[in-house]
Amino acid sequence: MEARVNPWLPDTAPRLRWVIESEGWLALGFDHAEGRHPDLSPGSDDLPAIADALTGLSHALTPCPPVRVQPATVRWQGRIAPHLVDGDTLCHTDVTPLNFLVGLGVVRLVDWSMPIRGAAWIDAALMIVRLIRAGHTPAEAESWADQIPPWKQAHPEAVGIFVSALADLWEQRLRENPVPHRRQLAEAAQAWAVHRICS
Repeated sequence: MEARVNPWLPDTAPRLRWVIESEGWLALGFDHAEGRHPDLSPGSDDLPAIADALTGLSHALTPCPPVRVQPATVRWQGRIAPHLVDGDTLCHTDVTPLNFLVGLGVVRLVDWSMPIRGAAWIDAALMIVRLIRAGHTPAEAESWADQIPPWKQAHPEAVGIFVSALADLWEQRLRENPVPHRRQLAEAAQAWAVHRICS
């Protein structure tokens, strides 16, 4: 999937240089990219740059490039009504801080192994869970996301249903494999879902 998507990504993405497939293994070689993983905790100087990066990607990847990726309507089938997540943006969907590299004047989002074509606000929504896990309140995380135009323009009903489905998904993943980081993400998603219901 990464090999298929890489030629269509903005210049901030490290370029794919070679692909080797041998004896059941697939290896991809990318340009070396300098950088460190961002600090997502409240007050971090990295937060504005992450918001700018997600904004830039949503603009650059809308409309979705002509590359075959899974639609969000299929990824979330059975959890969310298709029209709520349908869209024409190439989304990353694995916005863990380990997939961001903060360098001099540039933020790179790497590991495009789980892309979808869907609503432009999906990556911002997924980042909100990461911010809550990093110590933000749900309200603070949503306020941060308001810097990202597609998120600001998202329909509240679509977001509310997405958040509820995301909380259910992380609970399911936790039951399947109760490792600490899944527990933290499940708790963060549940806290956001409760906030959406109560606000």
